[in-house]
Amino acid sequence: MLNSERSPITGKRVQLMATCLCDAFYDDVAAATVEVLEHLGVEVGFPESQTCCGQPAFNGGDWAASRKVVRHTVRTFAGDEPVVVPSGSCAAMLFHGAVLEFERERDLPEVEALGRRTWELADFIVNGLGVSSWEGRFEATVAFHRSCHSRGTASGEAALTLLRSVPGLRIVEFGEGEQCCGFGGTFSVSFPNISAAMGTLKLEHVRAALPDVFVSADMSCLMHLGGLAAREGKPIRIRHLAQVLRDALKGGIRE
Repeated sequence: MLNSERSPITGKRVQLMATCLCDAFYDDVAAATVEVLEHLGVEVGFPESQTCCGQPAFNGGDWAASRKVVRHTVRTFAGDEPVVVPSGSCAAMLFHGAVLEFERERDLPEVEALGRRTWELADFIVNGLGVSSWEGRFEATVAFHRSCHSRGTASGEAALTLLRSVPGLRIVEFGEGEQCCGFGGTFSVSFPNISAAMGTLKLEHVRAALPDVFVSADMSCLMHLGGLAAREGKPIRIRHLAQVLRDALKGGIRE
């Protein structure tokens, strides 16, 4: 199923899927997502029984375990409201990966229905709500990383549309911009040396462009590259798209 096969948006209330990484490491991204959506007049619900989208087990080939997680997610996010996710990776799992692993399962229709309601944050703002410009100010040069799971979807262009509209923000291109950061979820655990080498190469290209801030719509990429940079003793300033939009409303970069 393509993420263009959407259920119509009939109101301005959504359910937020905060993701495992927000829960464990990036709670401010979840907070920024809520602030951004509320700024747009969207009411945000947060189902407290949410856990994971099921992607780690899916990528590892344990589809039986992944299906259990997805079934729980379907129950948790019941209803007709859009589900907004500050992660292209988790969003793609629900509208693409989960559908693949349920092709021969009797509950495929419920999984497909959730997929049609699932939006990555930037995609929802631009293509769901029709917002193509952002107010405030964010005085910085930004290198934007388009994560692998957002390719083939509307998320990358939606994020760039918003970033380019922010007063004071300048996008800088960097070498091999379409290359993977090397994280790949369980790939970084199974093949740590390859993963680190890919990330180091990505960092070299990013640093050569001299950005003030490195931005992505996926926390996993930010965690991987930020961690590698810190281990090298050459940390880089990283921000999730939601944090940039939230901070722009408040006049600039927050420490």
